[in-house]
Amino acid sequence: MVKKSQEELASEAIKHALKALKKRHLLEEGAHAPAYIALSRPIISQGSEWKEKAENLEVELQQCYKAQSRLSEQLVVEVAESRALKASLQEKETTIAELEKELNQTRDECSQLKTDLEEKLRALELVMIEHQELKAQLEQVTIRAKNAEAENKMLVDRWMLQKMQDAERLNEANALYEDMIERLKASGLEKLAREQVDGIVRRSEEGAEFFAESTVPSVCKHRINAHEGGCASILFEYNSGKLISGGQDRSIKMWDTSTGSLIQNFSGCLGSVLDLAITHDNRFIIAASSSNNLFVWDVSSGRIRHTLTGHKDKVCAVDVSKVSSRHVVSAAYDRTIKVWDLQKGYCTNTIVFHSNCNALCFSTDGLTICSGHIDGNLRLWDIQTAKLLSEVAAHSLPITSLSLSRNGNVVLTSGRDNLHNLFDIRSLEVCGTFRATGNRVASNWSRSCISPDDNYIAAGSSDGSIYIWSITKADIVSTLKEHTSPVLSCTWSGLGKPLASADKNGIVCTWT
Repeated sequence: MVKKSQEELASEAIKHALKALKKRHLLEEGAHAPAYIALSRPIISQGSEWKEKAENLEVELQQCYKAQSRLSEQLVVEVAESRALKASLQEKETTIAELEKELNQTRDECSQLKTDLEEKLRALELVMIEHQELKAQLEQVTIRAKNAEAENKMLVDRWMLQKMQDAERLNEANALYEDMIERLKASGLEKLAREQVDGIVRRSEEGAEFFAESTVPSVCKHRINAHEGGCASILFEYNSGKLISGGQDRSIKMWDTSTGSLIQNFSGCLGSVLDLAITHDNRFIIAASSSNNLFVWDVSSGRIRHTLTGHKDKVCAVDVSKVSSRHVVSAAYDRTIKVWDLQKGYCTNTIVFHSNCNALCFSTDGLTICSGHIDGNLRLWDIQTAKLLSEVAAHSLPITSLSLSRNGNVVLTSGRDNLHNLFDIRSLEVCGTFRATGNRVASNWSRSCISPDDNYIAAGSSDGSIYIWSITKADIVSTLKEHTSPVLSCTWSGLGKPLASADKNGIVCTWT
């Protein structure tokens, strides 16, 4: 049942009160009707009494009207108060509704924040777990690093001890050698003194007894069309007159310099041959190739034994250790120098440097690598640690060639500045500088050489000439002209003669 509002209740109360007053008025009129009738009668004796009653009733009626007026005024006041209270109630209800809405929104936000907090806590737990794992891994790595450092220190100590023992043995050998030299001088056998390398008599090297003084060549004995497209590298077998050449036609050939005839052809190279090396026992030939690889041939079978891969650009220089035929070093235009184990056929160490290397060679003890770079600097490296030992600014332009003397104390450097310098490998001091007006170095890989007796220097020129200097006189002793294109490589036989040269047209000449 719908409840009535206060105004409706008040209105009904007023109506009820008015009805009650009218009813009472009618009742009173009905009650007084006999009196009025009696008054109308001409009875003089009762007139005053009824008049008095009428006046009293009239007074009562006025009082009733006054009471009705007071009740009406009170009712109006109550209705106004009721309306004010209703308006206030509506405002409070509106306020309550807004507060309830805000409360619901706050509850929703609180629930969302609670959900976010739970997710953050889970993420924090995961991060803490990962942190603990990383911390454990760091501890393990630290322990391994400490162990490696201790092992490295132990190895260094052992290596230093071995070096000391080697030095003692070398001192003993030097002392024995000096004593033997004195006895040989006394008997007139000074020729054996030329067979020494750093104070050690080279008795183990086959053919050492055939060593002879170099002669200054003057005549072209043979002119050989060796390769198509150019010949960048030539070298002699150790203590032999056999010449090996490599060219842009991807072939390596062996020649008999006494007759100028081809002895053997080695195939399988996948790029132009930029440099050659041969082991001291003359068993293996190694070719540096523009195909980013090195190829190793077995001389006896003529077959490839190894293909050494690992360089990322053309390989421009290669050399074999003068102590062990097992170790090979190569340089490429990927800014690396690599040391290889020839027996196993893989890289054992890599040197990375900002300047590309054009030429390199081993020291006579096999422990140091000499490298010539395009920035003109000559650098020495430790083969075992791959650390830079020393360097010197040898040329103002790129170095193109390195050639080690027979005794291993001097290295010849040639550069694009058209200079040929001799450096003492122990101090890197300049021992001599050689130049000629017409001598122009033809390429970044133009190879010059020192004669086997360390008395002469031979270098090719872009005009096709070959210049020969005397080291002792520091002057040109011969200029050979036979080539019609730039000479790229010169090499001297270990027997003292002949001298061989190769040019950009693939022509190989031998000189006596």
